[in-house]
Amino acid sequence: MSPASAEVPVVRRDRVLARRTVRHFLADEPAARAVDVVARLLGVQAQVGSAAERAVAVRGPDVTTVRAGLADGSLVRTWSVRGTLHVLDATRAPDLLALLAAARTWEKGSWQREFATAPDVARLAEVVRGLLEGGPHTRDELVAGAAPHVPNELADRLTSGWGTVLKPLAWQGLLVNGPPRGSRPTFVAPPWAALPDPDDAARRVIPAYLDAYGPASPATFDAWLLRGATRRATLRRWFADLVDAGTITPVAVHPDHGGEVRYARTADLDELADGPGPDDRLRFLPAFDQWVLGPGTRSPEILAPVHRGRVSRAAGWIAPVVVRAGRVVGTWSGQDVHDVELFEGGEPPAHLLDPEHRRWRRILATPADGEGGSPA
Repeated sequence: MSPASAEVPVVRRDRVLARRTVRHFLADEPAARAVDVVARLLGVQAQVGSAAERAVAVRGPDVTTVRAGLADGSLVRTWSVRGTLHVLDATRAPDLLALLAAARTWEKGSWQREFATAPDVARLAEVVRGLLEGGPHTRDELVAGAAPHVPNELADRLTSGWGTVLKPLAWQGLLVNGPPRGSRPTFVAPPWAALPDPDDAARRVIPAYLDAYGPASPATFDAWLLRGATRRATLRRWFADLVDAGTITPVAVHPDHGGEVRYARTADLDELADGPGPDDRLRFLPAFDQWVLGPGTRSPEILAPVHRGRVSRAAGWIAPVVVRAGRVVGTWSGQDVHDVELFEGGEPPAHLLDPEHRRWRRILATPADGEGGSPA
């Protein structure tokens, strides 16, 4: 019997938001370490360096702990989900990358016509692997070392700050960002020997995603992972195997939006079915926060569709948001805690604003990494 035709448990939407608030360290128990936040959320976006630091800091640790984690190797920075730079927990990164590599998006005809052929990417991977065995390389050093071995067009594309032709190498687990050399980022070989089998990785990543962002549909998971690029048969098989194993369960969320079949971790069903909804506290979250990116800006549970354009803006910018009782109710500047625009107008009560003012004065007073959007 398919999940759609079977009688499925019903979970309450307010309980979904309440549990998600706790799992995101946005309720009463903040995280103690940056790696705890990054591991729980399956990474924090780092296309803008300060966004990653602030996404962690707002959940408890000082912003400097992200940089400390990158320095001690517990965290890594590389191109990850949706092709964007993320800070990842080094122990979970191989699983995520295995799923990204399994899609083989660089072998699609459109990608090859636009950027590089699959054989050229394979050759580049071989060359870069050899170069990084000698230690950290800046982008210029990678270009200089690779240029004699790859077509001129590919060598030219390596100079792009957006790293399009390097992403397939990152997804295959061949490189991560290394320690900066002055103001210039470097690339290094990763701390793992090889990526796991994608099916094994999926058995770990999907429940971890549902822990932080569920209940969710396979389509929502894949939109977060790779903008819907995973092969449909593979995605269905991953979820079906987890259902058969009893790890996840199809559920209905009440009140529903569109009747989409969703899945929750089986261990979470009792918690999702009963208990209070989220409390009425207010939280200011930074640009590109995982509260928004995990379920996606199209999720009506956290963001009314009529306001989506005020959060998901031009050039892929995700605005800093104001969250109340688990739902996005406005935006703010990300720099000035008094520059708040609520969707329904008016001003939040002072007793809700004051704790966030104090929190963000502390966070903004700590110097963060640069704001530039170019990864390396």
